Amino acid sequence: MQKLNLTLALLAGLAVTSLTTTAFAADKEVTITGTALCAKCALHTADKCETVVQATTDGKAVTYHLTGKEAKAFHEKICTKTEGEKVTVTGSVTGKDGKEMMHVTKIEEVK
Repeated sequence: MQKLNLTLALLAGLAVTSLTTTAFAADKEVTITGTALCAKCALHTADKCETVVQATTDGKAVTYHLTGKEAKAFHEKICTKTEGEKVTVTGSVTGKDGKEMMHVTKIEEVK
């Protein structure tokens, strides 16, 4: 009985630690460089227009779904362009529904 209680306490502690670590990681701002595209018009992966950035992170292709007023304002520059625009994006990254989401604080075209 004591072993069961100890095991449950350890598992609960690990769960709390995991949640706390994830919450702090989401607040960290990161900068990525990639190609900004419309998820609906260029990629055909969404039902409505949405700004995404395709970038390579740790050797893997990652699609970041952008949120925030900067992303919405930038969208008209890339909507309907199949080749997209090379950009550098700064913001905080979180995961939601199996997608990488980035709340954008700054977006700039790379020239």
